[in-house]
Amino acid sequence: MSLPGAVLRVLIVDDEALARARLATLVGECAEPRSAVVGQCASVPQARQWLAEHEADVVLLDIQMPGQPGTALAAELQHLPQPPAVVFVTAHSEHALAAFDLDAADYLTKPVKRERLAAALQRAARRLPPRDGAGVTAAEPVLVVSERGRVARIPLAEVLYLKAELKYVTLRTAGRTWVLDDSLTDLEQRLGERFLRIHRNALVARDAVRLLERRRMAEHDDDGAGAEIGWAVQVAPVDEWLAVSRRQLGAVREALA
Repeated sequence: MSLPGAVLRVLIVDDEALARARLATLVGECAEPRSAVVGQCASVPQARQWLAEHEADVVLLDIQMPGQPGTALAAELQHLPQPPAVVFVTAHSEHALAAFDLDAADYLTKPVKRERLAAALQRAARRLPPRDGAGVTAAEPVLVVSERGRVARIPLAEVLYLKAELKYVTLRTAGRTWVLDDSLTDLEQRLGERFLRIHRNALVARDAVRLLERRRMAEHDDDGAGAEIGWAVQVAPVDEWLAVSRRQLGAVREALA
């Protein structure tokens, strides 16, 4: 199949026909990055044969399948000169550590949500070299997170907000929450204009702010007084609300305007 360079070529490998059909539908509904299913396989041997004759940018790979597991194929792909990015899709969350040991771009649990798949495809696309002058490069700033002995590189484009919580900072993406040791002040200086200070305890990606309105919130304002009703911003696509302090309200309004 011949596809324009800007389209992400996706191979689905899953022994369940219904699971393959659902993934194919979700891939087709993904607006960014533009993606298309170029092949479907029901086993690792089938996928191995398919990849010997065709090209894919991303492999959506089930782990537990009859015969060989998906991890066997992922290990083989690591030895290719230009391997496709692997996104594991499985019902068994206990395999997550093994998946990332195999340098998987992401790990999705069934049933897969459309937003979560889109985030995984975006992460996978950033790993790929340019294709036909229209591919996506990996030259993008990242935040490095250490968690349970594992180091993860979180592309800045995926960060929705950063929020100070007692002695640490939480980093929120569309798919999950990470914990950082950095201070919010240091992060603000490093991240620059891409993020907006909305409260003494929160930075939000400007592109993620969808709405500013008065809401009943449990947050405290900058003066320390409890404010049941106050200004807040809606963060997309997670549909969460974060309090906006009176001190930062003008800057938030200006940013939205």
